[in-house]
Amino acid sequence: MRRHRIMGLLGAIALSAGTLAAAGPAHGAAAADPPPAEFGTDWHDPLTAAPPVDRPATRSCQVTLAEAQFRDFTPYRGSYAPPEACGASDWAKVVLRLDGKVKGRQYDRLGHLSLGGVEILRTSTPQPSPDGITWSVEKDVSRYRDTLSRPQPVEMLIGNVVNDTYTGVIDVKVTLTFYAAEGATPPASDTPDRVLPLATPSVTVPRNTERLLAEVYATGSGGGCEEYWYMTTPDAAPYSCKAEGGPYREVRVQVDGRLAGIAAPFPTVWTGGWSNPFLWYVTPGPRAFDVQPIRYDLTPFAATLNDGRAHRIEVSVAGVPAEQSGWSTPTNLLLWQDEAREVVTGALTRHEQSDPAGHSRWTPAAPGGEHRLDTEGGHRLGVSGYLDTSHGRVATTVTRAVHNTSVHRWTDGENRDALTADWTDEESVTHGPTTTRTDRTYTMDGETTLGAGDRLRTVLSLGDRAHTVTLRGGRSVDVTRLDDRYTGDATYTANVPRDQRHAVATTTARYRLYGSQAPGGCYDRTVATAQGTVTADRRRC
Repeated sequence: MRRHRIMGLLGAIALSAGTLAAAGPAHGAAAADPPPAEFGTDWHDPLTAAPPVDRPATRSCQVTLAEAQFRDFTPYRGSYAPPEACGASDWAKVVLRLDGKVKGRQYDRLGHLSLGGVEILRTSTPQPSPDGITWSVEKDVSRYRDTLSRPQPVEMLIGNVVNDTYTGVIDVKVTLTFYAAEGATPPASDTPDRVLPLATPSVTVPRNTERLLAEVYATGSGGGCEEYWYMTTPDAAPYSCKAEGGPYREVRVQVDGRLAGIAAPFPTVWTGGWSNPFLWYVTPGPRAFDVQPIRYDLTPFAATLNDGRAHRIEVSVAGVPAEQSGWSTPTNLLLWQDEAREVVTGALTRHEQSDPAGHSRWTPAAPGGEHRLDTEGGHRLGVSGYLDTSHGRVATTVTRAVHNTSVHRWTDGENRDALTADWTDEESVTHGPTTTRTDRTYTMDGETTLGAGDRLRTVLSLGDRAHTVTLRGGRSVDVTRLDDRYTGDATYTANVPRDQRHAVATTTARYRLYGSQAPGGCYDRTVATAQGTVTADRRRC
């Protein structure tokens, strides 16, 4: 597939469906010496501003889950057995850690790690320096307690290409650390009783299911235009990445052909994104090294699914042109069961949705001017149901509204390419007396230009924000606010050998988290870089 004019200058990014690498937060990094005039052959190891996983001060046990070198598209396969010294399954916390290293030349690679068919990590890799880099990622995987409590097959893949040009062999080790529940430290709360991988659309759930969530690790990737789905244009517009309906995308879940969940996909920018890897060598964009699943509450459909028969649960991405690849949507089902009932009955009582809307309007360029594509789309869904459980009738109502607006401007030949876009995803879940409302906003504002002397410059800002309020009996009992922002400005000379690029870049990543999910209730860290050197690492909480 022919790639975007500017985005193709570095060659096909070739993200592959299988990876493993992530930059975890550094601890206590101090301000560095003044940065060099331009990038050299080495730079600071990748890091993010996100907080480390909080760990309890209890007895711990560590298990090596995988250790491999990735040179091609051969997956690592191994076996896992839970530790015996830290409890059978009632752990206080389980933390996954991936440590990686690579040197030479290599593109960014997308990968996954699964246990018993359950995907527990999806991530992407940084691009290495000639001298080599190391990185790490940590993730709380306590919610997979059901899967972790039994021996399981392990599969991990970072699809890679190694040859005379692309020399980077990706070397990784993945461990699980189990923390015992002891003393005043209880087992992890609200973990599902069962975790089922959605290997096929046909699934049969336990008949006493009283709560049901789906988590979808949705990523647009693979090196084609869906990697940059937010910049695609209708066929009539003179642009190198096409999608008949334009850039509006929506990740949907259906139960027996009926719409059960909607969500806005996160506009992930991988570490080769926007034609400029110098933006990401040290500080990746939000979520690039920790791809977070979209979660859907399907509890209103539990009564339908509890009949003992097989049902179809299907995930799709609306807006992708027919028969076009580029999206991966591995899905897990998280189920809570009523131990006092063999069968939980109930009914789906309400199902309402708006007509899905997604419209793009192309304005042709005047001579010497810019083309413009204005896009707006949205969708609303509301579902309700009840279950007659051993602890009474419990009603669940889920409402969700997604919306996207964007303005895409580019010149003939695409020597200038700019996008301003935002996505909102507003969700409310009422389960019995408790209501949780989450308002998510994703933003992207950037421009790439190819100027005189083939100097390519990218200026870009990204935002990942969420505000969650939990109400019980109409009173607020918990509030969490996330604000993860990235800004970068990078320039280099294209179409020349690496040592002649004269690359310069400044980046700033600031991660703020307030509320019960933050260590101590407040977390605020800023990491700034210039030419691959960390120039500031500040913590304000």
